[in-house]
Amino acid sequence: MAIAGVDVGTTGCKCTVCDAEGNLLREAYQEYDMQKDDDGRELDAFEVWTNVKKVIRQAAAGIERIQAIGVTSFGETTIFLGEDDKPLMNSLLYVDPRGEEQCRKLTEHFGRDYLFQVTGINPHSMYSISKMIWVAENRKDVYEKTRHICLFGDYIVYMLSGVLQIDYSLACRTMAFDYRKLDWAEDILGYAGIDKSLMSRPAPTGSAAGRIRKEMALELGLSEDTLIVSGCHDQIAAAIGTGCLERGMAVDGTGTVECITPIFPEPERPGAMQQYNFVMVPYVEDKTYVTYAFSFNGGSLLKWYRDNLASMEAAVFREKGVNPYEGFNSQMKKGEPSGLLVLPYFSGSATPYMDGEITGAILGVRDNTTSIDLYQGLMEGVTYEMRLNLECLKEAGIEVSELRATGGGAQAEVWLQMKADILNKKIVTLGNAQSGTLGCIMMAGTACGIFKDLQEAAKVFVKTGKEYLPDPERHKRYEGLYRRYKRLYKAVGSVWKEEEEQEQSKSA
Repeated sequence: MAIAGVDVGTTGCKCTVCDAEGNLLREAYQEYDMQKDDDGRELDAFEVWTNVKKVIRQAAAGIERIQAIGVTSFGETTIFLGEDDKPLMNSLLYVDPRGEEQCRKLTEHFGRDYLFQVTGINPHSMYSISKMIWVAENRKDVYEKTRHICLFGDYIVYMLSGVLQIDYSLACRTMAFDYRKLDWAEDILGYAGIDKSLMSRPAPTGSAAGRIRKEMALELGLSEDTLIVSGCHDQIAAAIGTGCLERGMAVDGTGTVECITPIFPEPERPGAMQQYNFVMVPYVEDKTYVTYAFSFNGGSLLKWYRDNLASMEAAVFREKGVNPYEGFNSQMKKGEPSGLLVLPYFSGSATPYMDGEITGAILGVRDNTTSIDLYQGLMEGVTYEMRLNLECLKEAGIEVSELRATGGGAQAEVWLQMKADILNKKIVTLGNAQSGTLGCIMMAGTACGIFKDLQEAAKVFVKTGKEYLPDPERHKRYEGLYRRYKRLYKAVGSVWKEEEEQEQSKSA
């Protein structure tokens, strides 16, 4: 008896298959690229679907029977489907600037306070509703042919099962979902001119959608009885997959995005939640919530370094059979700060500022600075940003004492120790670092009746590994750098915006 989890990210997708005793049976991964140009950042949904089918087929090969498949995905990005269930255009990613004007008008119409009270979200153009309105206004050829509007998680569930269903956590990423009533906010959809019937039906996280389509079962080599389960937003899946099922626990997910996801009851200071752009998302346990303290650029900065600054070195490592990241990690200073300050806003800032105009910056370069110093500085910059977020969470009354690490970054020991030293927190790794698919497997196994609840599933699947404790001396050395880091946002922001204002003044 086997269970599968599919995790769809912005740069790749993975399928993991385990048995009911928690043993890994097979795993497959496929990478793909977003499309970048002067207009923005896009993703070809059909290409993603093609790769999802590929990883399911590869992971399922040789497995006698997969009883259920859970699906998790990144959030916000919408797909407009036509009559033939094919995407009508590329999807605008959350980092795409289009939708900013539409978000501004939406905010003026409803007010920031109302939008936060209903959706649990401070208005921002990254969320789906702004992109939907942009498409309605600028791509009428697409909008008029649209029969379904999905995010990537419910799109994959629909293509596998034929059922349009979205879980609460993913629906929250649209900024058009009432997180208290647990249904679409019809007044917000109405403002956008979107009929509620175009949207997938909201359902609790981990709900079964239905059996796999017969033609899909045949194509993928699966049983027609395979149950398809609506997992959740990928950060929620990571929390479940690390066993963060109780209040006060938190997971640190390092993938394309760096995100800390704490579990908590109603916040003590909701005003601080709104001030720092922390969202309210219903969790799997009754009357509990999660929020996301995150940076748009996490592991993606290391990928940028690998592909743009160290491509030749990466090729040499590959020729030697060494993962380039492992090769870079082995060259880093052991326990010593790089001395650089990197503002990791290469795609704008996420929490606490949510500033799409701010840019990245690298400070402290000297004539003896090496390429590896920069690589280490990128890691440090992301970690400083998460330290800032933890301080803001504390102001909202959300305390985090321990972080459970997951994602690709959870396999880099040097980064984990760096996080412990900078954050001054215990970092706990898991037996399976890719907990997004593991969380999906736990939800799928519960939905099909293998486990009575997620707590029982966690006893089988969640295995804690190595612990990383902060070193007092290293923490002290990082403290001075962090104090400087906190001043960078205002410094860089003011310089950049002043320059833009001068340019606009000249053109006028």
